[in-house]
Amino acid sequence: MKEDFLHYVWKFQKFDTQNLKLTNGCSLAVLDPGTVNTNAGPDFFNGSIRIDEQEWAGNIEIHINASHWYAHGHDTDKHYDSVILHVVWDSDIPVLRSNHTEIPTLELRTLVAAQSLAKYQRLFLKTGGWIPCEKGFHRVPEPHYAIWLERLYIERLQQKTTLIHQELQRSQGDWEGVLFRLICKNFGLKVNALSFYSLSCSMDFRIVRKCSHDRVLLEALFFGQAGLLDGSRGDPYFIELKSKYAYLRLKFGLNSDYVIPPKLLRLRPSGFPSIRLSQLAGLYSGCGSLFSKVIEATTIQELHRLLYCTAAAYWNTHYTFGRQSGNSVKGLSKEFTNLLLVNTIIPVKFAFLKMTNGPAAAVTSLATNIEPEKNSIIKKFNALRPGIKNAAETQALLQLKKHYCDKRKCMECSLGLRLLGTGE
Repeated sequence: MKEDFLHYVWKFQKFDTQNLKLTNGCSLAVLDPGTVNTNAGPDFFNGSIRIDEQEWAGNIEIHINASHWYAHGHDTDKHYDSVILHVVWDSDIPVLRSNHTEIPTLELRTLVAAQSLAKYQRLFLKTGGWIPCEKGFHRVPEPHYAIWLERLYIERLQQKTTLIHQELQRSQGDWEGVLFRLICKNFGLKVNALSFYSLSCSMDFRIVRKCSHDRVLLEALFFGQAGLLDGSRGDPYFIELKSKYAYLRLKFGLNSDYVIPPKLLRLRPSGFPSIRLSQLAGLYSGCGSLFSKVIEATTIQELHRLLYCTAAAYWNTHYTFGRQSGNSVKGLSKEFTNLLLVNTIIPVKFAFLKMTNGPAAAVTSLATNIEPEKNSIIKKFNALRPGIKNAAETQALLQLKKHYCDKRKCMECSLGLRLLGTGE
């Protein structure tokens, strides 16, 4: 038995509501179960009940055992004095408010149908599965499934918007600087995300603006701050960048003490820090206001053209300093650009338009024109329910896995409620 099941039972009144009796023998009628409280305090706000002939309005608390009231310290917390009903699975002990008045208690143990409890246990309490409802996941009707994924994608964007606003506060309202930091983070992908983010935070974005007229200067700035110009090499390009960085370090008082060194481990050569930082320099070289262009772009094709960049010519024949390789132009791949769009560009556009009362809803449709992401989580979801169509769906599924399945919040998931309610 888990408390979230009792929340479900109470919220949707999935028990025998006829001729209800409290543990003290009084009759009970539920007029309104109340509203779920997602913050601290009683579980349901503004409920309404009738005990014998007296109506009561207030809050409702849910526990598996009545004694959990004391285990959680509610008996000394005045916030719980407003509780008018204690709903429990097992009434093992009477409970009192902080003023020592007894709280009416409803015991559900004999009121919930055995098949409902068995269905819940079968669907959600078995251990060992990748997600709790994996055996029923594919049976949720398509319209219901699609609507829930749409809501999950918006939820994910809203969560990212909160983080973006925090960045905006730190940058004193500089949207261009926020975009730069988030792009840096995503250029590092999973292995070097924190490293590249720490690099972006190690300097004021105004320095990037001042260097954007000269690509080599930008590359020297990024490489130097990342620690890739430490030591000495006989390579002429390395020597040039090191000299320019020494000038920049002195001119702008740069400090890289808190920059996390980038890693090479588990990276393909195309994802080496040297290649990614050179591409980043290419993106910001002579681009003017990248943020304004991102906001103005309305199609995925426009955004792809805007973000496409290549590493400097030196890197056509190198992956690291002084070691030659085959000749190839090292531009951003379509797959990498799609990740940049999904994880940075679309969330920033959404956050900005929400803040400025712009057409934020139009931004959400952009991800439907991007191919589905490829990762181990999406691969497993696709095995359970084939036919994932676009990046909006993959983002929604990532949200589902992290914030619902992994936390076993089945009773807060529309799919879980559907499976439990329909017997699928």
